[in-house]
Amino acid sequence: MKKQSNLSRLMGYAGKHKILTYLSWILSAASALIALVPFYYIWRIVHDILETEPGSLQAQKLTGYGWQAVGFAVLSVIIYIGALMCSHLSAFRIASNIRKELMRHITALPLGVAERYGSGKLRRIVNDSSAATETYLAHRLPDKAGAIATPVGLLVLLFAFDWRLGVLSLIPVLLGFLIMMRMTGKNMEEKMTEYQNSLSDMSNEAVEYVRGIPIVKTFGQTVFSFKRFKASIDNYEKWVIAYTKQLRLPMMFYITAINGVFAFLIAGGVLATRNGVTNEFLLNLIFYIVVTPVIGTTLTKIMFMSEDSMIVEDAIKRIDSLLCETVLPYEAVPKMPSGHSVALEHVSYSYDGVKDALTDVSLSIAQGQTVALVGESGGGKTTLANLVARFFDPQNGRVLIGNTDIRSIPKEILMDQVSFVFQNSHLIKASILENVRMARPEATREDVLEALKAAQCMDIIGKLPKGIDTVVGTKETYLSGGEQQRVAIARAILKNAPILILDEATAFADPDNEVRVQKALSTLSQGKTVIMIAHRLSSIVDADCIYVLQNGEIAECGTHTQLVKKKGIFARMWENYSQAAKWKIEKEVRV
Repeated sequence: MKKQSNLSRLMGYAGKHKILTYLSWILSAASALIALVPFYYIWRIVHDILETEPGSLQAQKLTGYGWQAVGFAVLSVIIYIGALMCSHLSAFRIASNIRKELMRHITALPLGVAERYGSGKLRRIVNDSSAATETYLAHRLPDKAGAIATPVGLLVLLFAFDWRLGVLSLIPVLLGFLIMMRMTGKNMEEKMTEYQNSLSDMSNEAVEYVRGIPIVKTFGQTVFSFKRFKASIDNYEKWVIAYTKQLRLPMMFYITAINGVFAFLIAGGVLATRNGVTNEFLLNLIFYIVVTPVIGTTLTKIMFMSEDSMIVEDAIKRIDSLLCETVLPYEAVPKMPSGHSVALEHVSYSYDGVKDALTDVSLSIAQGQTVALVGESGGGKTTLANLVARFFDPQNGRVLIGNTDIRSIPKEILMDQVSFVFQNSHLIKASILENVRMARPEATREDVLEALKAAQCMDIIGKLPKGIDTVVGTKETYLSGGEQQRVAIARAILKNAPILILDEATAFADPDNEVRVQKALSTLSQGKTVIMIAHRLSSIVDADCIYVLQNGEIAECGTHTQLVKKKGIFARMWENYSQAAKWKIEKEVRV
């Protein structure tokens, strides 16, 4: 099957505006040809100055030639503006349709995909990649049509008056073109991809760094604490400097070549006038000196158009990479869960297809039961919780809620069944009311206040200038990590889903906030099926069952008492945790 061109792909988003794109090319080409007409009148002016006596009737036509040149120049500008209006209307519609399709697709993707990409990369794909197509369609393609028409018209001008001077004018043009092709070849395409990758990495890490600033300030650390962010900046710096140095020499030769046309013309003029200068030759030489700068401008436009074509090529690849992400499948006949139990049956999952994050995991959580997942980092705890929330589907096995495969449960019903509080909950730039009401849009103001009260948030509301109507993130209104966590818990309380997933919900809370968060979590957890991911083992002592995950497998399970008596992995973890807690208490007492 023949690969669809980038332009054809983009035109697929244009709809009935496609005709405007083609019209913009025609108008731009016409504008470029008309823009050359004033050079003819310049030639006539110079001709009359050299050939006629001052005050003669012929010399009196100079003013008329001048106004005709101005008239064609103005006409060229007006037509070019019309071309840009057509191209912009089409380009805006195409960029808008691309963004709409991307956002529709993103909302249908499993949340695990968004987590894998990162918010910075997703933003660049949705905003910057679509903006790149907009610039290309609105400016570069009309300019390309003009850049193609201009050399055709120039060739006629260059050879119409003196073919020898025309050939001399083309020599530096050919040199510049060869150098330009060397700079904008396959190597340039690869470099452009590397450039966009480094920008995406830096953007993604910058977003994560900004989100982590409260931790940096709390512990008095520097930017070097975020090694990945610093590494992405260093990588971008090295790439840009190396690439700039690589292009320095060819760019110098290119600029010299396209601006060296005068040297060729003057040298040719000297050789051609060894036996005397005629008015005709002098007229043509002056004309060629005036008109040849257009060649350099046209070549430079072509060079930048080649670069923009590569940018668009890369943008479309990134757009396609996101659109090719598989949406979660749903069975044709939906089923409703019977209850709020959770079960995993022989579940395996791998992020890279090489090493399993989970391997043949089976467990059962009864309705209303509280279980905890513990283990070393990378053991598979978060992956297991994400599978229950259907952030992605397992490669093997199945996940059941209420004895029903979650792939059979409609998305809206599944989302009503499960709520989660992450260790790094974020609030959108909106009021506290709107942030909490996201869980249940039809909730009343009184419902939101009750949820905030249950989540121990009234002290936060009390200090805000407009209470629950205060917009977070504006006018220096910011919440700490623990305060954001309590608002996120209020959102989960308002949603009141029967299954609750807590992913280290007190990780970023200070001691005062931790106490309040724990009270809020106790209120939230009442009567629900709870899955807790915990590193602070003291918070899971009363769990109905504790699962110890190691290398993607369940190594141990049981109550706290059973596991401590077993003298296995959990017993060692508990002993280490107890010693660390005791050391911390003794240190605080000494201080």
